Amino acid sequence: MRSVLRNQPLRIAWCISLFSWVVSPAVAQSPVAVTSPDGLLNVTITTEGGRPSYTVQYREITFVEASPLGLKTSIGDFTSALQPVGHHTTPLRETYTLTKAKVSRVDYEANELVYQLINPAQDTLHLVFRVSNHDVAFAYRLTTKARVTNVLVEEEATGFDLPAGTTTFLTPQAPPMTGWEKTKPSYEEEYTYDEPVGTPSKYGVGYTFPALFKVGDHGWVLISETGVDSRYVGSRLGEGTREGFYPLRFPQPGENNGIGGTSAAMAMPAHTPWRTLTVGETLQPIVETTVAFDVVTPRYEATRSYEMGRATWSWIVWQDNSINYDDQVKFIDLAADLRFEYVLIDNWWDRNIGRDRMEALVAYAASKNVGVLLWYNSNGYWNDAPQTPQDCMNTALARKKEMAWLQRIGVKGLKVDFFGGDKQPTLQLYEDILADANAYGLTITFHGCTLPRGWERMYPNFVTAEAVLASENLIFQQRASDLHAYHATILPFTRNTVAAMDFAPVFFNKRLTRDQQGGSIRRTTDAFEMATAVLYSSPVQHFGITPNNLDEQPDYVLDFLREVPTVWDETVFVEGYPGQHCVMARRKGMRWYVVAVNGEKRAKQLTVSLPMLAGREVQLLYDEKGRTAGFATKKVGSNGRFKLSLLPEGGAVIVAP
Repeated sequence: MRSVLRNQPLRIAWCISLFSWVVSPAVAQSPVAVTSPDGLLNVTITTEGGRPSYTVQYREITFVEASPLGLKTSIGDFTSALQPVGHHTTPLRETYTLTKAKVSRVDYEANELVYQLINPAQDTLHLVFRVSNHDVAFAYRLTTKARVTNVLVEEEATGFDLPAGTTTFLTPQAPPMTGWEKTKPSYEEEYTYDEPVGTPSKYGVGYTFPALFKVGDHGWVLISETGVDSRYVGSRLGEGTREGFYPLRFPQPGENNGIGGTSAAMAMPAHTPWRTLTVGETLQPIVETTVAFDVVTPRYEATRSYEMGRATWSWIVWQDNSINYDDQVKFIDLAADLRFEYVLIDNWWDRNIGRDRMEALVAYAASKNVGVLLWYNSNGYWNDAPQTPQDCMNTALARKKEMAWLQRIGVKGLKVDFFGGDKQPTLQLYEDILADANAYGLTITFHGCTLPRGWERMYPNFVTAEAVLASENLIFQQRASDLHAYHATILPFTRNTVAAMDFAPVFFNKRLTRDQQGGSIRRTTDAFEMATAVLYSSPVQHFGITPNNLDEQPDYVLDFLREVPTVWDETVFVEGYPGQHCVMARRKGMRWYVVAVNGEKRAKQLTVSLPMLAGREVQLLYDEKGRTAGFATKKVGSNGRFKLSLLPEGGAVIVAP
């Protein structure tokens, strides 16, 4: 026997010795614990005064203190006056594959606890906890005694109480209808840096997921959520207290121009998305976690095999004026020269190129074995962003008509921009775009958007999403370029741990404009820029290189770009600290790529441990004194130790053929 939960993966369960039912009220009132398979991570659920709470310990150290659980709904209050009536524990095992992520195979092993409480109306709240060796995922399930077909989840009591002395690496939520053309919130803010818990957020409306906490000298906790789709809302952390308590909050009323409510309407029996916590003494479990994918399932089958890869993108450096036929030919030729799979053609293409000439451009790209990705505005009527094409993605009739044309002319995928909210109607729009695009064999990239929450596994044609203070800001303002290296060493421990991140890396121009006579001055070295192609995980990487780079960069740099993968079989954290430096290794097939980036304005000498490369000959791309990239063949020590010299805001790439 085991509880069957709506929308949960089929498991090969060891439903033998660890399965148990406890129904005695006296026993059920006592704390109930569930432990990871290795016995080191422990979650304890307690109900006191009718209010359930949980704690999280790792190696007997408390990482999350007693924190509340529960829902307030249209069919009753499931936060207080609750009576435990039973629980059962089930071991779970599943092996699954990913085709567009930081790993390709996951062997998931966890213990699942379902803890049941009834309210005075005899309706049941099921607390579902899954605990693997470093990850906790929990969700709620609602069932009723009487026949009920729907429920409105108005708010959650869910919270996270971090111990005293904890510091934060958090990105603030933006107020609704702020920012450029009222397009926020869009998950594009800077991170806090080792701030004490309870420090007020920049805008006073809390923080977005994922949220990274350093628990004194004991270790780290990463908090996020996954499995969010059209049946719920996207959540965030509210303002924290000085004692370290952060409540979970639903969307702000003003998001998406006030369209839609802030609650979640669900069919019964209802199952909420998963809140996730990754715990470790070091940052390794944080960087390597797969919990965002472990507890979700595909929502539909792919209509074709979707190819990931690399793309040229004129807009990121050459901007709006480059969206014309002749310039796009140049970037198609650049993609062909570098053996890239795609070219991304950005806003205003319908006006500046036109649909008839776009058909010819797509055909030209196909003759060069380059696929075309096209930009679209998501609008509707939820912000003032003027870019076209507009009103092609926001209704089913318009969307299907447009996608049929795109399929006919051979376009491979879309980039859809400017969403600005986490309400249920907006989540429905994301899902509708994805589902309709799959019917026409199109991939989807989202920009100006929410954090993707398990979507790489849930939606086979979802590729990547921005949801980060991305590289366009390097173009817009010098301050972003000045802080680029620093921010680059925060993102691998925060935003990019839980989902694909379309930062759009790799710039070689000294000034980030077409003529390189004005605009932002790049501060990072060439080797640093190359490293970000691997450091940032995105199944399609939209690079910031321009045609002139073909003549300016040596062959070994261009060859690296021609070969670097965008999806990986394995990811290993080597060393680092947010804001200081990061060294990471990724494997595709038998080839390893190890990258190092220096987030500080001082040179560093690192000796890193690379046991997977012990005794092997490797290719090293390194910082030369002129901040260009040098090339050398080196041998890793038999003990796996390897020395790296990084210039200020510099980097290195090791390739093991």
